[in-house]
Parts: sequence; C-alpha cells; structure tokens
Amino acid sequence: MTNASQQTTPGLLERLEQGPVICAEGYLFECERRGYLQAGAFVPEVVLENPEIVEGLHREFVHAGSDVVEAFTYYAHREKLRLIGKEELLEPMNRQALAIARDVARDTNTLLAGDLSNTNLFVPGDESTKTATRSMFEEQTAWAVDAEVDFIVAETFSHGEEALLALEVIKATGLPSVVTMAIHKTGVTSDGWTPAETCRRLQDAGADVVGLNCARGPRTMLPLLQAIRDAVSVQVAALPVPYRTYAHEPTFQSLTDPAYPNLPEGRPFPEALDPFTCNRYEIADFARDAYAIGVNYLGVCCGAGPQHIRAMAEALGRTPPASRFTTDMSKHAFFGTDARVHKEYQELAAEL
Repeated sequence: MTNASQQTTPGLLERLEQGPVICAEGYLFECERRGYLQAGAFVPEVVLENPEIVEGLHREFVHAGSDVVEAFTYYAHREKLRLIGKEELLEPMNRQALAIARDVARDTNTLLAGDLSNTNLFVPGDESTKTATRSMFEEQTAWAVDAEVDFIVAETFSHGEEALLALEVIKATGLPSVVTMAIHKTGVTSDGWTPAETCRRLQDAGADVVGLNCARGPRTMLPLLQAIRDAVSVQVAALPVPYRTYAHEPTFQSLTDPAYPNLPEGRPFPEALDPFTCNRYEIADFARDAYAIGVNYLGVCCGAGPQHIRAMAEALGRTPPASRFTTDMSKHAFFGTDARVHKEYQELAAEL
C-alpha cells in the first residue's frame, strides 16, 4: 500500500514543526449522549444510520479549533462487529466513516486521519490472536489508504505489543503515524512497561508521534507526560478524557460517586460521569501545561464536546471561528459591568 493522498497543504509532521496540532476525538460518547449510539458495545453504527450526525460533529469540532478530522472508525473493527452479530457491516461502516471525514477535511482544509484502535482480542504470547489482530489492522488500514488519509492514528492500547503491531501495519503504508497508549490504574501497560518505556519502544520502531490518550483525565495524565517527553525525541501526544480523575481513582473507569448510590453496576462509567466533567478552564490549563513541557499533539478524548476543543485552541493562542462566541459577561443582565446594564439589576447580583 502506498499513500495516494493529493494533500497540498502542510502535512502532519510539517504542522507539528510549526507549532501545536489539535485533534478532536470523543465521538463515541458524544454520539451516545445524543441518542445515536449504544453505550457498552460502542460500535459506531451511527455512520451508516445517521451520517449527518457524524458530519455535523466533525464540522463542529473544526469550527471549535480542531486541525484534524479523524474518521469515526474507532471500534469499527471485526471483533466488535462480531460481538453484535453484524460483521457484514464492517467494510461499509469503515468506508462510509472515512468518506464523511474526507469530505469535511477537504472542505475545511484540515488534516484527514484514519483510525485504528485496541481490538480487545490481542493476547500476548497467543500467536492466533496476534495473527487475527494484524489482519484486523490491515483491513482497516487498507480502507484508510483508499480514502487518501494524511496520517493514521492507532490509539487506546493497553498492550504495548499490540500498539507495536498496529504501528508495523501503518508503517507499511508509508503514512505518518500517531500511536497512543491508555494507561490504567497500575500506571503501566498490560505488558508491565512504563509509559515512557513504551513510547521509547514505539519511537524506536518508527512511530512519528507517541503518547497517551483516553482513560486518564488531565490531572492524572499530566504527571506521566514529562517522563515521556524526556524519553523520546519524536513528537508527543496527549489526549485525556475531560473528567476529573484523582490519584486514588486515576482513570474514568475507576471513578466512584458516593453522592448517588443507585448507579448500575455501582460505577459512573460510562454514562453517569456528568458530575466529574471538567470545565473549559481545566482543559485550557491542561493544554497550556502540556504544551509548556513540549507536547505538541493535543486533543481531548471520550466525553469531549466542542467547548473543550475551543478552550484548548484558545489556550494555545488560537481564535477559531467559534471564538466569536467566547464568553463575555460584561453585558450580563445581573453580573454585567457595561454601563448600559441597569444598575438596579446589577445590585440584585448578590441575591442570586
């Protein structure tokens, strides 16, 4: 496979040399919130059933400041479709997701990314699962190449070995690669590798961008990034989930909510995380802090909304189209400071 893209604007690596690149993710949770995707299986059937929703979300994220349109093919792989008994949708789902993303990317002069994800099939030391996993990566990658993507993301891996396998398949295309790990409660991969060691192995295997995505919120992802930055010379990626995670509950899967004891299965993940949602200022703080230590590929993962992407873009000095509507409280009826706000209403502010 070879890259047939006709992209004439700067590619991913050229843009990263010029400054930060923002990549919006979060399609699974956002489509679930809107009622177009089922939590649990998390298979993106929405790209076939309601493609206008996916296109609209792509455009909203670009409007908010994303430099990348990432095709919604996360979990659109053979293993997930096998679990829901719809393997016949595999190729149509991938090709449709890529076509939707391509139209938006080319229309908005943004980068088009293909996407591979954790397979939930790979087992270290089991050659049969390794073979099956490689085959899954190869078929999704082939469809991405057909769509003339500018680069391919391989994300949310718990196993370093699985990430390396995905990278090997991407490298065969000649396209740039972004490979990111999800670090769970133990603080290491399922192979027992530290995040820094894993990213160094990925770099040595030829990855162009390495780093972390998903699982951890800004508070518990940020401390891991400096060691990664120190361990590698390639570009570093960081895409946390927009949830408040803590040292004792470092991932959004591990969060508990004592304020509401009636949660299904006793945990907020995945559809009752609302009380933990980061505000825009927290995401802005993360963007500034991560960029300050040399992280150039930034985004927000599961749970992200356009408001988070806008906050990230603005924190990095950008003014995307959505910035036209950035908050200005000076003309608020009660809290406003503008001379045209009625004094009687300003005086009521303390009573609100």
